[in-house]
Amino acid sequence: MSLDLASLTFLLVEDSAYMRTILRTMLQGFGARRIVEAEDGASGLEAMDRANPDILILDWVMPILDGADMVRMIRSPNNPFAYIPIIMVTAHTERSRIVEARRLGVHELLSKPISAKSLYQRVSSVILHPRDFIKTATYFGPAPREIRNRQKIWQGGAGQMPNQPNQPIDDNADVTAIG
Repeated sequence: MSLDLASLTFLLVEDSAYMRTILRTMLQGFGARRIVEAEDGASGLEAMDRANPDILILDWVMPILDGADMVRMIRSPNNPFAYIPIIMVTAHTERSRIVEARRLGVHELLSKPISAKSLYQRVSSVILHPRDFIKTATYFGPAPREIRNRQKIWQGGAGQMPNQPNQPIDDNADVTAIG
């Protein structure tokens, strides 16, 4: 299935000009025509206001304002871009980073070195499988996907919230689905 990406605006936030070129070239190969670029998180936040992007692709490690801090700022319920799909690119794929990305409210994680196939899969996922957003006292972001073998993924084991690995889930907690 081929997606029509020509009408979407992508924001690429990546400090490496080389990686921005690779990502831009891949997106153009998929049919994307509106691609805005920024070299750090601070510039990325400014570009969001100007470009009104549909999908954000950003690097984790950047100077001035890194990707994690940028996501924290975006995933505020009062931010006009709070619901934007976020694809985080990183060379750091250890379990703690994956768990942190999920806690931040990242939709998809893309590990370097990236391939056209893996980027297309992540873009397709955020377009074809949108997720409702949830709001709890400690989390605002896309609802987690169902995961097999949850005990191995969350350090606290079964019955733990993904954003609080050492606190049990309260089935009566105030969780609001937004979507």
